[in-house]
Amino acid sequence: MKITEDVRKYAAELGIAEEEALKKGMEEKSREFVEKGSDLNI
Repeated sequence: MKITEDVRKYAAELGIAEEEALKKGMEEKSREFVEKGSDLNI
């Protein structure tokens, strides 16, 4: 799957485990979401 490949690539770039990469990526996206106003456009 594309997502799995992206996570593996992201982890390799950072030199961290895949699980850690997932956590870090979600934290970054969460911060980005809040900074942009937390709008879901529903």
